[in-house]
Amino acid sequence: MVSDSRKTASASQTLSRGIRVLEVLADAQETLSVDQVAEHLGVHRSIAYRLIRTLEDHGLVTRDPAGRIELGARLAALAAGIKHDLQAAALPELTAVANELGMTCFVAVRDREECVTLVSVEPRHAVASVAQRPGSRHPFTDGAPGRAILSQLPSEDWPDEVREVAARGYADSHGEVIENLSAVAVPLPLRGHQPAALAVVYLSSTKTPAELAERLKAAAKAVRDALGG
Repeated sequence: MVSDSRKTASASQTLSRGIRVLEVLADAQETLSVDQVAEHLGVHRSIAYRLIRTLEDHGLVTRDPAGRIELGARLAALAAGIKHDLQAAALPELTAVANELGMTCFVAVRDREECVTLVSVEPRHAVASVAQRPGSRHPFTDGAPGRAILSQLPSEDWPDEVREVAARGYADSHGEVIENLSAVAVPLPLRGHQPAALAVVYLSSTKTPAELAERLKAAAKAVRDALGG
């Protein structure tokens, strides 16, 4: 007879693997076969197939006619509930900044040791723009958004390079997260929320990082005002 502790451990492992399937599909940015998912998880194909079927039953993944797997639309509905008030307040400002500057504009938030894109808007009429998918993540010690977030934490937690960010009120980076891409970010402190950042990412610009930061600061203030400070 299986003990309760062993049942709990088995259930936790299954849940962990199911979450890992979603992470693998999100990182892939393309459809994957069952065999590819199994390889990423390091499990037998039959285990991967059972996990996929369960996620498919809940609308979290879907399969195309060739049987390849991608994230399901149900995830979008779940994601819309994450910091819904912040997303709703930020969206008009992100749209305005993106179209004015011709750059992708986004809000990033802290998730443990990582910087995660919460919501983003690409410019409407830009010849070339950079995609910044919601859910994309990287260590928050890398890149402008992460340092803008770090600058809002107690000063004893700051790496040396964050002190300059705190003093001037914005962070900039080039090629730290993705080669050849630049970013500028400003802190977005919000009552009742973890530290966030408002940022743009771009290939090139005629404006200086300081000039971009001034526009972002105005947008950040508008977001804060919409949320009541």
